[in-house]
This record gives sequence, C-alpha cells and structure tokens, in this order.
Amino acid sequence: MSTEPRINDRIRVPEVRLVGPSGEQVGIVPLAKALELAQEYDLDLVEVAATARPPVCKLMDYGKFKYESAMKAREARKNQAHTVIKEMKLRPKIDPHDYDTKKGHVVRFLKQGDKVKITIMFRGREQSRPELGFRLLQRLADDVQDLGFIESSPKQDGRNMIMVLGPHKKKTEAMAEARALADARKAERQGRTPGADAAADDDLVDDDLLDDDLLVDDEVADDEVADDEATEAAEAQDAPAEAPAVEADAPVEQPAASQGA
Repeated sequence: MSTEPRINDRIRVPEVRLVGPSGEQVGIVPLAKALELAQEYDLDLVEVAATARPPVCKLMDYGKFKYESAMKAREARKNQAHTVIKEMKLRPKIDPHDYDTKKGHVVRFLKQGDKVKITIMFRGREQSRPELGFRLLQRLADDVQDLGFIESSPKQDGRNMIMVLGPHKKKTEAMAEARALADARKAERQGRTPGADAAADDDLVDDDLLDDDLLVDDEVADDEVADDEATEAAEAQDAPAEAPAVEADAPVEQPAASQGA
C-alpha cells in the first residue's frame, strides 16, 4: 500500500478543507474550486490529512516538498549513532611495547565514542594467578580514565577475565567533533596560500601514513591474538614435553661463550 499522499485529480472527495500556500486557512471549498486555485497559483493540491472530515488539502509545490523531505530524512540518518562494542585481547605478561600499542587502540575507540571490551587471556599455570589480570585491567583503566570509565568491573569468565570500558563522550558528540575537525581542515586547505601548498601536501601524506599505520596496527593486533590462541593450543597438547625440551637445549650455549672469550 502506497504511503504517498493523494494529489490533484487523485483526490476523490466532494469538498476539502483548504490551506493556502503560506499556511493561511481558506476554509471548506468544493474540490473543483480547490483544483482551480491550484492551477492559478501553479501549485499542486496535496491531501495532507486524509482521515479528517472533510480531508485537509494544501496548495504546495509537491516536487519541492518531496525533495526537502528526502533531505531531512537523509540528515536524520546521518546524525544517527550506533554504539559499537570493540574488543581488545591482552595476556597477563604482555610486553610493554605491545601494551602501549593496544592501549593506543583502546584510546582511539573511546575517542570515537565506542565501548571497549577488554579480555585478559590466561593459559596454563597463569590461571592460578588471576590477580595478574586484575592488576593489568586496573592499570589500563587508570591510563584511559580521561576518555572512559569502567562500565563493567573485571570478572572471571572461565579462562578469561573481562572488563568493559565506556566512553565519556556520546557517539553523536564524537561524530560531531570529527565532522567539525574535517570541515576545519578542508577550509584550511582551501584557503591556503600558494607557498603553503607543499606543506599542506606533506600534511595530507602524513595523514595517509597515519591511517595506514592504524590499519597495520589492527592487523598486527589480530595476528597477535591468533598467534596467542595457536600457541595456547600447541602448549595444551605438548605440555608434558615442556621440561625435557628446556633441559636438552641448555648445553648448546657453551660454544658462544668460548667464542666471546
């Protein structure tokens, strides 16, 4: 069933309550008279309230009305914000450099107005030391407290410990700031002087390199998680053989010591 209003000759009622082009009330008039007025103003007779008795019709440019309605709907969809929950996985004994890298991802997610689910993955005997994961989560929460807060406190979930961080900024605010920054950069580039073209181009290259670095960091983070899971699976299968392998490899270091002497 069509949701568009009836216009002009599609209106099938003997009389209508007519509203003029500027919103003035004309009153109840016969349909023929309303169509005649529409032709005089070079406008369309549009039924805006079909359930009223008699139906309410307005004189307007229907094509322009549809265009403006479509633009309003598009703007409304543009301003809609869908909260996304990102996930970042860490190990209890994470390297400082890896910690800084993953903290950078968490900072970026929070700046974008997204929630972040932090997962600490335990393996082997690490499961008997949950305080390591708890301290790591608290450290991360303290490092990003200017951007987010602890929405869900750390809790143990099987072999993992989970915490959820929520952003201080709403998604709509983050999107508005991002658009404002993009508009400011665009205005600055359009108003630059000829002598500043090279510097502006360098800034564009730096922005592209930064975006590429972020993409690479995302891929590296995914690879780290995949490697951790693969290592965990391998260690679970080969756990009994761990100690003998270490003892067998110990004597191999003697030639390197003699060479240094």
